[in-house]
Amino acid sequence: MATLTHQDGVTAEHLQLSPSTRKKFITIIAAGVILLIIGVVLAALGIGEEHSAATGHEVGTGAGASAEHHEGSPVWLKRVLVSLWHSNVYFIGIAVIGTFFVALQYVAYAGWSVLIKRINEALSAWLMPGAIIMLIVFFVGRHDLFHWTHDGIMTLGHENYDAIVAGKSGFLNLPFYVIRMVTYLGIWWFFSERLRKLSLEEDINGGTEYFHKSINVGALFLVLFAVSSSMAAWDWVMSIDVHWFSTMFGWYVFASWWVSGIAAVTLAAIYLKQAGYLRFLNANHLHDLGKLMFGFSIFWTYIWFSQFMLIWYANFPEEAVYFNQRLGGFNGHYTWIFYFNLIINFAFPFLVMMTRDAKRQMIMLKIVCIAILIGHWFDFYLMIMPATMKAESGFVIEIGIALIFLGSFLLLFTKRLSQASLVPVHHPFLDESVHHTT
Repeated sequence: MATLTHQDGVTAEHLQLSPSTRKKFITIIAAGVILLIIGVVLAALGIGEEHSAATGHEVGTGAGASAEHHEGSPVWLKRVLVSLWHSNVYFIGIAVIGTFFVALQYVAYAGWSVLIKRINEALSAWLMPGAIIMLIVFFVGRHDLFHWTHDGIMTLGHENYDAIVAGKSGFLNLPFYVIRMVTYLGIWWFFSERLRKLSLEEDINGGTEYFHKSINVGALFLVLFAVSSSMAAWDWVMSIDVHWFSTMFGWYVFASWWVSGIAAVTLAAIYLKQAGYLRFLNANHLHDLGKLMFGFSIFWTYIWFSQFMLIWYANFPEEAVYFNQRLGGFNGHYTWIFYFNLIINFAFPFLVMMTRDAKRQMIMLKIVCIAILIGHWFDFYLMIMPATMKAESGFVIEIGIALIFLGSFLLLFTKRLSQASLVPVHHPFLDESVHHTT
C-alpha cells in the first residue's frame, strides 16, 4: 500500500490489530456471558432478591402501580431485557457523540482536533448494530420497559385505564414511537456514514472540496441532532417514568452522553499513543480533551442540580416521586447509587483535573476517563432501573450484559479504526493540529 505523505512529514498511520488484542475483547465478551448466566441462574432461584410488601407502592411509581409489579416476564428475563435497553442506550449515545464531535469541529472550523478525527468517526460503528438491538428489545420487552404500552391503559372504561397516560396518547403510541425511533437512528447513521465517506474520499483525492461539503453536512446534522437527541431522551428514557416529566431531561441525557463520548475518545487516543500510533499527538491535544471533560462534568452537574433543585423546591408529589424513588425509595435500594453518581461523575473528575498538569498527564486522564465511563453507565442505571425493576434490580446480570456490549463495541470500533489511516493526511487543517499548542 502506498504511503501518503504530508508536507510536514506526516504520513498515514494504519492500525494493525494483533490477535492478542482481539482475544482480549472476546475475553471481555466471554466474561460478560459467564456473569450473565450466573446472574440469570441466581435470579431464577430467587437468590439475593429483596422482597418487600412495599416494593410496588412504597412511594408510588411513574411506571405503574403495585399491581404491575408481578405482571409480565419472570424477574430474571425482565432484568435481561431492561439491562439490554440500558446498556444499548448508553453505547448508542457514545457512538453518535463521535459523529456530533466531528460535525461540531467542521462547523467551528477547528483545527486542533484533526489528529483525533478518525477516533470519533470510528465510534459510530456501533450505530447500526445498536439500532437493530434497540428495535428487537423494544418489540420483545416493551411491556417490561414501558408502562404506557400495556393493553387498555389508554382505553376509557378498561380496568387498566390511566387518564394521565391516555392524555399523552397522541405522542406515546406504538406506531408513532417506532417511526420516531427509526427516524432518530436513521438520521444519525446516515450522517455518520456520509461524513465518514467524505473523509475517506478526501484521503484519496485531496483538495478542499470534501472539507467544504463536510461543513454543510455537519451543519445540517447538528440542527437535526439538537432536536432528535432530546426527543430520543424523552422516548427512550423519560417515557419509562411515564407519569413524570422534566423539561431539562433532554439536556441531562445529552450531557451524560457527551461527557462519556469525550472520555471514550480521550481514552482511545491515549491507548493508541502508548501503542506507538498518533506520533504527532501531544500533551496539548490531551490538555484540550481534559478541559472538555472537566468543563462538561461541571455542565452535567449543573443540569443535574438545576433539575433536582427545582423539583425539590416546588415539592409537587407528581414531580418529587422521581427523586423519592431514587433517594430513599424501595427501602433505600438506590440511595447509595444516587450519592455515588455525584461523587464519581462530578467530585472525582472536578478535584482530580483542577490543575493544568493533571490534564496533560496520560495516567491521570486514563483514570478519570475510566471513572467517567463507569460513572455515567451508573447514571443511566439510575435513570432506568427504579421505574422498571423497582427493588428487584441487581448487578450481576447488568454488569454481564454491559461487558458483552463493551467487548462487541470495541471489536467494531477497532475494526473501523483499522480500515483507514489514523491520520487524515489531506485534511486542510492538519498542519494546525500537528503544531497545536495551548
